[in-house]
Amino acid sequence: MATNFLVHEKIWFDKFKYDDAERKFYEQMNGPAAGASRQSSGPGASGGPGGDHSELAVRIASLEVENQNLRSVVQDLQQAISRLEARLSTLEKSSPTHRATAPQTQHVSPMRQVEPPAKKVATPAEDDEDNDIDLFGSGDEEEDKEAARLREERLRQYAEKKAKKPLLVAKSSILLDVKPWDDETDMAQLEACVRSIQLDGLVWGGSQLVPVGYGIRKLRIQCVVEDDKVGTDLLEEQITKFEEHVQSVDIAAFNKI
Repeated sequence: MATNFLVHEKIWFDKFKYDDAERKFYEQMNGPAAGASRQSSGPGASGGPGGDHSELAVRIASLEVENQNLRSVVQDLQQAISRLEARLSTLEKSSPTHRATAPQTQHVSPMRQVEPPAKKVATPAEDDEDNDIDLFGSGDEEEDKEAARLREERLRQYAEKKAKKPLLVAKSSILLDVKPWDDETDMAQLEACVRSIQLDGLVWGGSQLVPVGYGIRKLRIQCVVEDDKVGTDLLEEQITKFEEHVQSVDIAAFNKI
């Protein structure tokens, strides 16, 4: 009967093993201080109120370690501040002081009365020289006429030079894709129709047949146009007039020259 009772009864025979494992765990987490506090608590401190005291001791030990770390940090900061203050005071002492210099007074001598110049009596020879002076500036008028003539001559030469200079004509290179109706369309006849379009400012270039699919090929032809005379809309309108051969016209590339 006693044996069966002990079999069904849940008794913690290995409690000391768990206490040792818990103590080692806290020693690894919090250092030797926590281990010492755990040892002072005794092997039976993990259960009941004794376990709470041991956890409190571990927390207190960890807080003391953090407090020591914070104190060391604060001391380092205080030392750095004191060094900075000392350096600042040294710089302030070594800076040169600007002294304001008093402006020098200038001694002004008393004004002297200036006698007016004596009037010079004009002689008859000087009167004749004054009469020879041209008061109306006839020489200046001749110089102005010569300058105007030179200016007009230069303007005329510039206008003639500008008229002889050829004007730049804006041109564009266009690559067109002309698509036929089907594979039975005569592509040579289609190209001849396209090249038959003659416009002022239009020059046809090279061409090639590009396969599209199902035996159908499209005509890719290049041309150079003057922008002021020929536009893309006019080209499409002229090419699509050949309705028997042309289904549509697309612009594959457009570049300014």
